[in-house]
Amino acid sequence: MVFLPLVCFAVLSMIACLDSRQLKQPASVYDVLKAHGLPMGLLPKGVRDFEIDESGRFQVHLDQACNAKFESELHYDRNVSGTLSYGQIVALSGISAQDLFLWFPVKEIRVDIPSSGIIYFDVGVVFKQFSLSLFETPPDCVAVRTLDQAGVQNGKLIAEAVSKSKSGKLRYQLDQESFGKDAL
Repeated sequence: MVFLPLVCFAVLSMIACLDSRQLKQPASVYDVLKAHGLPMGLLPKGVRDFEIDESGRFQVHLDQACNAKFESELHYDRNVSGTLSYGQIVALSGISAQDLFLWFPVKEIRVDIPSSGIIYFDVGVVFKQFSLSLFETPPDCVAVRTLDQAGVQNGKLIAEAVSKSKSGKLRYQLDQESFGKDAL
């Protein structure tokens, strides 16, 4: 009988001592970006859910692939991932930037000096710089059709093929059979 009140007291004490972080609502991905010195508008509206681990590796899941317009256009795949640390995202995948008529994968985003008002996007061949103010709020994102929906089933975009080529050279294959048939 004496042990029952002690057990109840012990259980209630453990519940009261739970880590307050477990009781809080998880932060939004936009809050996580802001806490790491990055603008909230790097990711568009429509984030369904996200995960981040202790090392900063994250995954963001959007409702759908979409494009957002800043000074240039950005394309977001349905899944965006990378490694987040203060002022930068490295090993980024799932975001592409348009330059002229070509799309280039964004590999890294960084803010060196927040007071400079400049954010840098590494698109492989060059670092593009933008005004930090462009990314203050999450942009609206316009849904895009997938390549299969657009009727391009076996082809690849030139910029995508170039960016994925390890040697940096565009390789293509000519279908001899269809070429001969088309010529006749």
